[in-house]
Amino acid sequence: MAADNHQQETGLYTYDSFGEKRKPSDTRFLWWCAGAHQQLLKEYPSEHSKYSGLGGVILATFVLAALSAGYAMYTVFGDPLIAIAFALVWGLIIFNFDRFLVSTMRKYGVSKRKQLWMAIPRIALALLIGLTIARPLEMKIFEKEIETRVVENIHKKIQLNDSLLKIENAALSQTANSERDRLTQRKRAIEDTLHNLQQAYVAEADGTGGSGQRGIEDLTRLKMNAYQEALRQFRPELGLLASAIGQQDSILNDAMAGLEAKRKAYEKTALANVGFLERNKALSDLSQEESSVFWSSLLISLLIILIETGPILSKLIMPVGPYDIALAREELTNMAASENDMRRDKESSYEKKKVFFEKQKEMSEQLVHKLSSLQEKHINEELEKWERGEWHPKDHRASMDEVMRKIKQQYNLNDKDLL
Repeated sequence: MAADNHQQETGLYTYDSFGEKRKPSDTRFLWWCAGAHQQLLKEYPSEHSKYSGLGGVILATFVLAALSAGYAMYTVFGDPLIAIAFALVWGLIIFNFDRFLVSTMRKYGVSKRKQLWMAIPRIALALLIGLTIARPLEMKIFEKEIETRVVENIHKKIQLNDSLLKIENAALSQTANSERDRLTQRKRAIEDTLHNLQQAYVAEADGTGGSGQRGIEDLTRLKMNAYQEALRQFRPELGLLASAIGQQDSILNDAMAGLEAKRKAYEKTALANVGFLERNKALSDLSQEESSVFWSSLLISLLIILIETGPILSKLIMPVGPYDIALAREELTNMAASENDMRRDKESSYEKKKVFFEKQKEMSEQLVHKLSSLQEKHINEELEKWERGEWHPKDHRASMDEVMRKIKQQYNLNDKDLL
């Protein structure tokens, strides 16, 4: 409405006059995103599209920041509700920050050099925000390649963990195997001794060994008794050896079972705890090994950083328009009015204090004059009494200094107030 009135008053047309009439809500929201003074901007139709575009760029940074934060939180917590909530919060933070940076930049009355120096810290902050936004989006774009690389990295970690577990289990296994071998050798030696004694009396009985004569019962019985005596002596030891060997086998089996349990537990933990950091490492590994991934990642980062710094750069390169001049005039006018109000308040306070001190000075002069007259009267009376011989020391009145001292003490005054 303001633009139409302005057109009717001036008789001039603008570019917006030949376009489709847009609803005010379509542009006012973008103006608000750009941090513009909407009531003032309405009066300058030629500036509408400029600030609508600037608001669209800031709105795009909100969308990118929300998507980036949402994906990052989803990879960490795996809960879509938490991811959506954090995405909205982070997007609003970035949106308000960009809106603040753009709305505080001024064009009119500021030199290009000063504008550039003022924009440097804003651009640095925008770069930092752009980097934080870019990384999660890169990880989403290369998600399939990252998942493959994550599996390879986890497999390498499992292999390294297996080697460490084997080293940890080697000392126990070596001790158990050495003890088992010693026990086995002792058992085998006893069994060989018993076997030889048994074969000796059997060979003696059938005439295939010993004396070579079959049927010598005494000699056969003697060798059989020797075998049975040895068997009786070695049977307890053989039982103990078998039990000890079984115990060592149990130790080895428990060690192998514990090793396998630790390996499976580590593998399960490694596969279950694949988060943002692991995927970020996978993307870094891919960038180092594949030049195509490196350049693609770099270009995506630069694009997102450019979008994030877009509002600042757009505001920096925008030419000075009538809206900027009007905004500067309004701000400077308000500042001047505020300064004038402050100056008037200061002058009014000064005048009040001046009147107060003048009144105080006048009252002090009257007080001093009355005190002087009173003191002079008392002195004359005492002199007359002294001449008539009627003066007594009890009739002595306080001096002027004593009177002034008492007045100052009573009314909490100093010499400056009296003066």
